[in-house]
Amino acid sequence: MSASVNESLQLQLLEMEMLFSMFPNQGEVKLDDVNAPRNIKRYLEGTREALPPKIEFVITLQIEEPKVAIDLQVTMPHSYPYVALQLFARSSDLDRQQQLLLNNGLTSYIGTFDPGELCVCAAIQWLQENSASYFLNRKLEHEPSAQAKPVKNTFLRMWIYSHHIYQQDLRKKILEVGKRLDVTGFCMTGKPGIICVEGFKEHCEEFWHTIRYPSWKHISCKHTESMETEGNGRNLRLFHSFEELLLEAHGDYGLRNDYHMNLGQFLEFLKKHKSEHVFQILFGIESKSSDA
Repeated sequence: MSASVNESLQLQLLEMEMLFSMFPNQGEVKLDDVNAPRNIKRYLEGTREALPPKIEFVITLQIEEPKVAIDLQVTMPHSYPYVALQLFARSSDLDRQQQLLLNNGLTSYIGTFDPGELCVCAAIQWLQENSASYFLNRKLEHEPSAQAKPVKNTFLRMWIYSHHIYQQDLRKKILEVGKRLDVTGFCMTGKPGIICVEGFKEHCEEFWHTIRYPSWKHISCKHTESMETEGNGRNLRLFHSFEELLLEAHGDYGLRNDYHMNLGQFLEFLKKHKSEHVFQILFGIESKSSDA
């Protein structure tokens, strides 16, 4: 069934009203942009011409048994509920494997809904009724054991190439996702756009899925580096945080969005972070020192 964006946005406002009635206390529904519903309403009334940003928010659910909290992160694409909703449940009381299993179960459940059906409220109910089983092994895992063996984790580094990265909304999203997850690296804006993200495999894959969703077409993962570690992987990181990398544009193009970033500066940046070998992988040309 096809539907207009206007119809989808009207349904989204209806669902947000239901959520605000379910969670009436201030701060229970944490909108990334508190003006998002108002801007959508203005757009539907015709007083705003530009399509407003998507509605994104977090709801903190208090589970009674066991006594734990789950943050449900929600992103509504403009055509939701006629396209898939983006959901992710997170709890500090779950390890990565349990969290992955919880989200797999939630995604499978939401996948049973037909296009056009609102499902955020249903997702909340599913978590309230089904999440307890994913917390059952918490106590056993946190109890000390003399024979406990170090847990091996996969540390991953992804090198991502995009034709360009200009839009402020996209740049903001990349930085927010990078800082929300336990990953480090950088996002070089301009043309081309380069992203490096490193951390535990699950976090990097979540980052990759989130920034591409729903329709970033001109982007690809050019190279990955994978290593096994028994610790927190801190000694494997080449970067200390996740930041935006701003380099000089090549040439004088003013404010036009067709300038190329200074790849010589980028190569020097890679050298400082022991990543010179990636230059040829990303651009298909051998690196040369700027002082050669």
